[in-house]
Amino acid sequence: MKKIEAIIRSEKFQEVKQALQEIGVVFFTYWDATGVGNETHGHVYRGVAYSTSDIPRRMLSIVVSPEKADETVQVLLKTAHTGKEGDGKIFVSNIEEAYRIRTQESGTKSLS
Repeated sequence: MKKIEAIIRSEKFQEVKQALQEIGVVFFTYWDATGVGNETHGHVYRGVAYSTSDIPRRMLSIVVSPEKADETVQVLLKTAHTGKEGDGKIFVSNIEEAYRIRTQESGTKSLS
């Protein structure tokens, strides 16, 4: 099994979620995250300009069968892309085992 972690722009989340559902990825976990990166936001407060590199994003954690991993990554690359700095990152790693607590199924059977 493969774990795909994606950090994307928050405003792209609904589009990404819909595209993942269309290819059969119907279960994943997500949360709001803040990171530090090359992208900076300029702010003006009471006439004083300052910048911060704290960047709000959405983090997705998706576990799929090895056969589904490439398709999932391609959907993320396509739908999360804006072409601007700060579009995000995707990380893929191996998962040794997974279990569904309710049924005690293991392996890829536990993913659906």
